Amino acid sequence: MQSNINSDNQRYFEEQDKENIQKLRAVIETLPSFCKSYFRSISNTAAVRTRLGYAYDLRIFFEYLHEINPVLSKIDIKDFPIDVLDQIKRDDLDEYLEYVTLYDKDGMEFTNGENGKKRKVSALRSMYNYFFKMDKIETNPASKVNTPKLHDKEIIRLEPNEVAIMLDKVEEGEGLTKRQKAYHKLTRNRDVALITLLLGTGIRVSECVGLDLSDINFDTNGIRVHRKGGNESIVYFGDEVESALRVYLLERNKIVALSGHEDALFLSIQNRRITVRAVENLVKKYAKTVTTLKKITPHKLRSTFGTNLYNETGDIYLVADVLGHKDVNTTRKHYAAMQDANRRKAARIIHLREENE
Repeated sequence: MQSNINSDNQRYFEEQDKENIQKLRAVIETLPSFCKSYFRSISNTAAVRTRLGYAYDLRIFFEYLHEINPVLSKIDIKDFPIDVLDQIKRDDLDEYLEYVTLYDKDGMEFTNGENGKKRKVSALRSMYNYFFKMDKIETNPASKVNTPKLHDKEIIRLEPNEVAIMLDKVEEGEGLTKRQKAYHKLTRNRDVALITLLLGTGIRVSECVGLDLSDINFDTNGIRVHRKGGNESIVYFGDEVESALRVYLLERNKIVALSGHEDALFLSIQNRRITVRAVENLVKKYAKTVTTLKKITPHKLRSTFGTNLYNETGDIYLVADVLGHKDVNTTRKHYAAMQDANRRKAARIIHLREENE
């Protein structure tokens, strides 16, 4: 019985991997033919989504070479010889990183900040390292490129009063447009359960949409989530999440889902498993009724949970474990910043002169 449940749980994520594999194969066909051996070499060490991201980034790189190099512009990208990589110097890669800061493609404008550039450097380094170690090329300019410095950004999250207001808005539909209110009548219980779950557990949006009905255990108030990297974990929830889920399940259990979506916990209007994009849109919709100054996304709800948990417990290891961070330093970087109250306390502690007795 347990094996059947686990099989059902894996189905959604296996389908996602299959879709990404098909996308990856299609992108690889647009790259120089020598790239195929590189992607085969990392197939057992890098997740499908990682490989797909590398493929997209490398396609941008080779399209850039095709556009700016007079000789390469006359050759189909798929026919680029591998010695093209030896012709590239460090300065060329620096110019490429400057190019991807802002560029046009097919009439659309694209930008890359620090994170986007870092990913592109990672893709180039991975490819160059492989061919250099395999003695296919003589130089490795990518190893000399500096990784773009990532500047810490202030965590955007909802304040406690904003959390309460948002949940009220989701329940009541107040502040929505006439069209949105019409949908709200159909999705109210689902939306309340979904957003309460995100705020009450800090799970990722991908983990949320992948939940099956069998993943909920009200005996322990736990849900089984499929983490990044393929691991499974049990995340526990409180009374408010339990209440919202029970109300929604009374409705969900009466819905006949489309074939292939019968096990999905959260369904769309079309009775299919809800998508990441749909969750992003509904969070954005309700967040706008609360605040126009903050760009609230599902990840910001995760940040809200993480910050609240750290403030309540002061236990950074607990926060890392609940959020599913493999490295506690990732958690510490984002959630262990000093609070304003502590900063004010520090200011009161320091005395520049002896007080008069």
